[in-house]
Amino acid sequence: MATSRARRALLTAATAFVAAAAAVAQERPESLLPPGFSDPSPASSAAPRAPAPVASATGGGVPMVQPLPTPSGVPSPLPSPSASPSPLPTPRYEMPAFARRSLARVGASDAFAGDVFGAASGPYLEILMRRLSAPLPSRWLSIALRRMLVARVDTPAGVGGADFAAERAWLLLRMGEAVDARAVVQAVDTDRITPKLRQVWMQAALATGDPGGLCPLADAAGNSERGWIVARAMCAGLTGNARSQALIADVRRRRVASGVDLQLAQKVMGAGLNSRQAITIEWAPVTELTAWRFGLATATGVAIPDDLYATVGGQVSGWRALAPGIPLAERAVPAEAAAAMGVISSAALVDLYSALGDADDMPAPLTRTANALRDAYAAGDARSRLDAMQRLWDEAETPAARYARLVLTAHAAGRLPVVKDDVRADRVVASMLTAGLDRTAMRWSGQVKEGSDAWAMLLLADPDAVAQAPGGVVGTYAPEGPLAARKRQLFFAGLAGLGRLSQGDMEARASSLDVRIGAENSWTRAIDRAARERQPGTVLLLAAVGMQSGRWSGIPPAALYRVVSSLRAVGLDGEARMIAAEAIARVG
Repeated sequence: MATSRARRALLTAATAFVAAAAAVAQERPESLLPPGFSDPSPASSAAPRAPAPVASATGGGVPMVQPLPTPSGVPSPLPSPSASPSPLPTPRYEMPAFARRSLARVGASDAFAGDVFGAASGPYLEILMRRLSAPLPSRWLSIALRRMLVARVDTPAGVGGADFAAERAWLLLRMGEAVDARAVVQAVDTDRITPKLRQVWMQAALATGDPGGLCPLADAAGNSERGWIVARAMCAGLTGNARSQALIADVRRRRVASGVDLQLAQKVMGAGLNSRQAITIEWAPVTELTAWRFGLATATGVAIPDDLYATVGGQVSGWRALAPGIPLAERAVPAEAAAAMGVISSAALVDLYSALGDADDMPAPLTRTANALRDAYAAGDARSRLDAMQRLWDEAETPAARYARLVLTAHAAGRLPVVKDDVRADRVVASMLTAGLDRTAMRWSGQVKEGSDAWAMLLLADPDAVAQAPGGVVGTYAPEGPLAARKRQLFFAGLAGLGRLSQGDMEARASSLDVRIGAENSWTRAIDRAARERQPGTVLLLAAVGMQSGRWSGIPPAALYRVVSSLRAVGLDGEARMIAAEAIARVG
């Protein structure tokens, strides 16, 4: 029975929608600029530095697969660059020329035009991606960056298409976007895989709980990389190949893998055809969760102890949220964290809780949440629906959890008639905007208290605003709480970035609020130049660089101004408005 369950979990995992990542965001606003963006020399004159090679993740004494990031912010080692594809054996068949995919344009969607990077240097872009801390503090910026990174975009000058795809996929993994990362690496034909892309391919397959995804590259990976040596044995076991037992015996004899890493590999083999293996996983001696352990355990339905999840970064919540091998009840809390990061949508989160509400033997807190969500949609009158939403909002204890609950109730809030309720209008409007329901939210315009958070968010999110706001609008905003001063600064920065203030008002308010929107440094010059040259891809990367903080209150208002104005300049008006409104919702 256990083997049958594991086999079903492994087959389902091939289509898993999960999220993976690395590196906790930096906390201090003074750490905004990465190496290469120091003030002494302009960015335009600085030659981009090549990424430093790193130790192989498969050498002796190094974990078989790089460990997941820890909350202390130590990133996983990055894959080393490679200039040319690794030699592969002669393929058993040749694809016709028309079916081969070009490395000049690589990706998996048409969300952006191909020339998103314009004439930007490939090595320069790789440095930005390599050194970007993720996940990002902004849900909306993360969504926009994800859409760009997964799109079919032109390979910039100075880098190979396969290696550039690897860098994009590596950043997607660190952002929590494992499914899209896998789509990007698989957009390259297997006979064009470089060593760097092969490393990221393994990370993406494990992040999606799909060890079968390793099989297309396993035979060609060579005998010096431990992870791929074990992968060959697993793939043989999955297909019922008689060589599987000999291969795993060789792994054990050569001490390529041992302990839980070997046990999990054998568990995968046991889920294959004609297998009679019964493997017990011993977690007791394990002190660290790695991508290898997560991927194989998830694929085979093996429960991972909670104390191991405590050793990794918050992005792993996304892995758990959508992993089909993990029971629904264990995915609810991680799913909320993933929604706050932008990894999953409001609709997906509602679907999860709907399934929980229909399931039997759910824990009482989850049943209570599912019932409250049902009331938020279907209670008899608007006040009762709003009361149900408030119960959901009030249960959250941390800023991220509170924002996640706003994501959960977004469409329920959009179904409400306009209710005269100054106390809860702030959260109703914020909830709708988490899902981009800007026109629906504008029904509340004129019905909310002037100077409130809801009033400010509606001004920022208005999709039809063409005229400049009145001169005193910034002074009208009267937020409450200990971070009221920072919220006023961010409100001003958002309005200014959206072009809603006159030049005179901008200068006066910038001085009175101490927001130095006119100050320049290497980062501002770089993002301004990318905006002038109409490079939305470069602007999105630089916008993420400018928002390197673990919390919204740590983002300098001047940086928000540059981000919003630059996104507008390259045609990303909707994203600019949502990010400006998100700042109000998430501070305080």
